[in-house]
Amino acid sequence: MGWKRKDLLSLQDLETAEIQDVLDTADSMREIATRDIKKVPTLRGKTVVNLFYEASTRTRTSFEIAGKWLSADVVNFSASSSSAEKGESLLDTAKNIEAMSPDVVVVRHKASGAPALLARHLRCAVVNAGDGAHEHPTQGLLDLLTIRQKKGHLEGLSVAIVGDIAHSRVARSDIHGMRKMGMTVTVAGPPTLIPPACQELGVKVSHRLEEAIAHADVIMMLRLQHERMESGLIPSLREYSRIWGLSLDKLKHCRPDVLLMHPGPVNRGVELSPEVADSQYSVILDQVSNGVAVRMAVLYLLAGSQAA
Repeated sequence: MGWKRKDLLSLQDLETAEIQDVLDTADSMREIATRDIKKVPTLRGKTVVNLFYEASTRTRTSFEIAGKWLSADVVNFSASSSSAEKGESLLDTAKNIEAMSPDVVVVRHKASGAPALLARHLRCAVVNAGDGAHEHPTQGLLDLLTIRQKKGHLEGLSVAIVGDIAHSRVARSDIHGMRKMGMTVTVAGPPTLIPPACQELGVKVSHRLEEAIAHADVIMMLRLQHERMESGLIPSLREYSRIWGLSLDKLKHCRPDVLLMHPGPVNRGVELSPEVADSQYSVILDQVSNGVAVRMAVLYLLAGSQAA
């Protein structure tokens, strides 16, 4: 199918065929990373602005690399060194940037809905690079690409998402994307970190780690979102790690071909033991590599749709 959307704001919004289109496009772009000269002229003459109001390593860097490998001009914008520090609103900042005629604006913001707000007011394409505890669609897409790459398919697989579900935008995007692709999802964590209406998303809920991961094809471990949490939701990090942290002993009861994933950054010794993070089950670095391919695909599809 041809890509028709102006923006990428949420996996909840996408049809199954659209997700498939992004994954197939990303799969074809993975080869670029193996070249001696990692450059194609696909987006020559296009401008991508990375508008980040929150700290980021993987997402921001991979969007920058993705744009440059496609030959786009990439401008990185940090709120801490901008007029936002002087009180300029998000919308005013974005409108001023649009006056400079970018083709794509990639936005990360602590407020849920900020990218959608910009998309309603800007003529250029807008990509949600993470908004509050709402969604992180490109992370969801790269997770799907990694699973498909390792397992050969998506439909029928069982996934356990473990940890701070309540504050995780990754969990929401993964749930929407995985359910649309025919996967079964179980979320697991302390009751204080599971949203009350979580089952309305079509997932199973478990409050025991061993139960959730026993028959999973994929385990997605999430970090505790301390920056979005209220105090008192967990007794202590030590207690959380003892009950919900994944160790090699706990992995012994899982499928021998289980995939272990984490969106990063990993808090070693909390959600994962160092041995697990570096084990043969881990595909965490594959997720990072696939993040570049997915973001190349997204930039290509959005910038291409403007010319269509």
